[in-house]
Amino acid sequence: MERKLVNGDYVPDGSGGLTVLSGGEEVLARVLYRLTARRGALPFLSELGSRLYQLGREKPSARQALAVQYVAEALREEPELAVESVELVQTEEMGLLTVRLAWQGEELTAQVAV
Repeated sequence: MERKLVNGDYVPDGSGGLTVLSGGEEVLARVLYRLTARRGALPFLSELGSRLYQLGREKPSARQALAVQYVAEALREEPELAVESVELVQTEEMGLLTVRLAWQGEELTAQVAV
């Protein structure tokens, strides 16, 4: 059971509780967390997160292949999830990573600034 986060804050459900996600929304929330958390930042969960934050240190020609590798590493713990494609669009200041996923016949898309 995942709770809905917006800008780092939990979203109230209007009944004194917090909004709970289910189905594809829940999976997408976990995916976004795994892609944006820095791998190794949590001492007791050293395998949680991704190394996407390291892309800026790499040569531009190598970033797309590394993005695919880092996404696969980050989502390895989601067995029912299949990564369909990873697209990195790089600008001067930053990049936008679009990950297309398949989960139980449903297509999901996650976008992360890198």
